[in-house]
Amino acid sequence: MTVTENTDVLVVGSGFGGAIAAYHLAAGGARVVVLERGPWLEGEDFEHDFKLGSSYTRIFDFVVGDGMSLLGGNCVGGGSVVYFAAMPRAPRFVFERKGSIGRRMWPGGINRDTLEPWYDRVAEALPVTRQDWNSVTYSGGLFAAACAHAGRTANPVPVAIDTDKCTNCNWMMAGCRFDAKRSLLFNYLPAAIAHGAEIRPMHEVQHLSRTDDGGYRVHYNVVDDEDYRVHTGSGTIDAKIVVLAAGAGATPVILQRSAATLGAMPSAVGRYFSGNGERLNTAILDEDRVRDLLGLSRGDGSAYAASQIGKGPCVASWDRLDGTLPEYSRYSLEQLYFPPGFGTILAQVPGATGPTWFGVEKKEIVRRWQSWLTVFTMSEDDNEGVFGPPPPTGNAVRISQQMLGRGTIQYRPTANTLRGWAQADADVRDILERDGLARVMPWTNDVVGAYTVHPLASCRIGDDPSTSALDDRHELRGHPGIFVTDGSAVPGALTVNPAMTIAALAERAIPGIVQAARQRGVEVTYGAPSPDGATSGRRGALPFVPSLTRK
Repeated sequence: MTVTENTDVLVVGSGFGGAIAAYHLAAGGARVVVLERGPWLEGEDFEHDFKLGSSYTRIFDFVVGDGMSLLGGNCVGGGSVVYFAAMPRAPRFVFERKGSIGRRMWPGGINRDTLEPWYDRVAEALPVTRQDWNSVTYSGGLFAAACAHAGRTANPVPVAIDTDKCTNCNWMMAGCRFDAKRSLLFNYLPAAIAHGAEIRPMHEVQHLSRTDDGGYRVHYNVVDDEDYRVHTGSGTIDAKIVVLAAGAGATPVILQRSAATLGAMPSAVGRYFSGNGERLNTAILDEDRVRDLLGLSRGDGSAYAASQIGKGPCVASWDRLDGTLPEYSRYSLEQLYFPPGFGTILAQVPGATGPTWFGVEKKEIVRRWQSWLTVFTMSEDDNEGVFGPPPPTGNAVRISQQMLGRGTIQYRPTANTLRGWAQADADVRDILERDGLARVMPWTNDVVGAYTVHPLASCRIGDDPSTSALDDRHELRGHPGIFVTDGSAVPGALTVNPAMTIAALAERAIPGIVQAARQRGVEVTYGAPSPDGATSGRRGALPFVPSLTRK
């Protein structure tokens, strides 16, 4: 006989959307269980190599679709463990975007001003700080100097990094071995556990069904710790409230698969996917020009040769984040270090006479990898992505024992998206090829299609039921008691790193989730301080709480 467990709140995923919900609901007195598909690793577990089976392949989910590939976290802490900790707030114009639907995408109640107190809560909880130029790495300083040489501006990026602990080892993307990155492993998640929340790694949710009392039954498989293609068990948990936060590449798949047991899903589930308009260019720098044009030197006789030293994006140019510019022409440019593997495979050879991403000429530029500088574009795409029918289990058909899968996402960039990419590419060339400083080429799309490390909008919030899967309180239309708080809820591309906005929206969603839980008989309250006990962010947000609960 199979025994079904029960809890008040079941949270799927432990990234920003899941961890924030788990903390506030547990702190408010609810019984909370968090199911996380990936392993639970901590500082000493993060290995500095790229071998199959190392921490690197265990904590990533790389899904290759048709025209788009998605890279995301697959571990307790989700994307916060593998992201570069860049935490800018979305520009004011983002909230007025119309995108492909021709009218404002965001709910009427959300703009930069109304989201500001929720941003403040996140900044206090992690915390987020703005770097100064003394903490910027060689690659960040070089990008800033190149921008200045080209008559552009550049700024240090706000980050969730303890700079006193950071060693500039440049392995941040593979998890921080030195506990310098302020991931969710150090704030919301331990605070949730302290209030009684239970986190279960290696549990992959498959679908939801209804219970006789109006709640939901969550069906999961237990994933083998080494070979993610193998399931070692299965089970069910009943909950009065379900919070989906499995990421924009997995949450819509869970809901698609649940239609057979829950009934029809909103038409926007699995549609309007955005890759945050992302694009990458690699510059192969001329070391002599770096010295002569920019006056830079590391003090050891070399001008740069420092691509192995750093901590992700330190410096960005925000010159194009101007709300007076036409939509699809606004973007940010961010200096970025992408580790060997993805970066070396997808980088193309500038001015190649033969193949651009493999061959003899590619071998030559790889030999000079220390002189590379990668520039990351985040622009306004057209929400072109659509998910096909879900695979038998999980969010993708697993190709290898870890990390790699074949997904159902289909993505065909529109003329709007392509025009924005072309303009951004031209800007990168103008900055870095000026006076012979470097040779620049975008990463190829021939291997894995377009690509994103910030998938968004596949179950987005909005006011119009025909173009949004969720209402403005993040509740799934037609299925009361199911909420979505991850990146899939964000309506569209943000032109900056989205983690801060995903987290702020999750914070904003909590009062409505608490009210829904209370209506379903859960004894839970709202008003917990920051995970470390600070209260200034809470005081700033509390005046907005009444507008987030139903009359």
